[in-house]
Amino acid sequence: MIIFPAIDIKDGKVVRLLQGKFDQVTEYALDPFEIAKKWIADGALWLHIVDLDGAKTGVIQNKEKIIKIAQSVNVPIQMGGGVRSAQNIKELIDGGVSRVILGTKVIDDKIFLKEMLDEWKEKIAVSLDCHNGFVAQRGWTSTSSVRALDLVNELETMGLQCLIYTDIARDGMLTGPNYAELEKILAATKIPVIASGGVAHIDDIKRLNKLTSQGLLGAITGKAIYEGKLSLKEALALC
Repeated sequence: MIIFPAIDIKDGKVVRLLQGKFDQVTEYALDPFEIAKKWIADGALWLHIVDLDGAKTGVIQNKEKIIKIAQSVNVPIQMGGGVRSAQNIKELIDGGVSRVILGTKVIDDKIFLKEMLDEWKEKIAVSLDCHNGFVAQRGWTSTSSVRALDLVNELETMGLQCLIYTDIARDGMLTGPNYAELEKILAATKIPVIASGGVAHIDDIKRLNKLTSQGLLGAITGKAIYEGKLSLKEALALC
């Protein structure tokens, strides 16, 4: 299982939101680049970067910082937040981003997603951010009428090769992932899945690691490693 340390950028700084709420922000560092170097020094083999400003506004706001990280580190990065166009994707991949994450755009425009999957294949991921079984969008500020399990089936048919599943109610809460819903997603698809939201301590990593046989590719962790609840080194060693 791959451990993805999260670097969420808002106003140029590294932050975490509570349940994705933009009015509940905790700042952890001023420089995303320094945090990226720290997690890599601890042994991270991937980085997960989110442009929170872009997720909310629909326009990437921190592209230069993200491309600087991608071009300066020796591990691949995946990035999402505000990616809404083919030009966005090309600029990010040309800039060194290994995997671009789409969210809101997938709900609004399936034809666009199919075109991007045909062109970029494994370099495209979809973030399935869920609230009570339904998919959220626009930086988690609204919930669609699309059921997560229905969308998963459609994404598999379209050829998606990487799915990120987040339970919004667990994100930033340090209460553990929503294992029941995660296992439903894993059972419903052959797409490799990355779990996100709720990771609190090493026991969560142990439990998630056992799901690799069911198709779990990795887990994203943010608040737990920033607040010292989980040692990234220990999690990486376990996996």
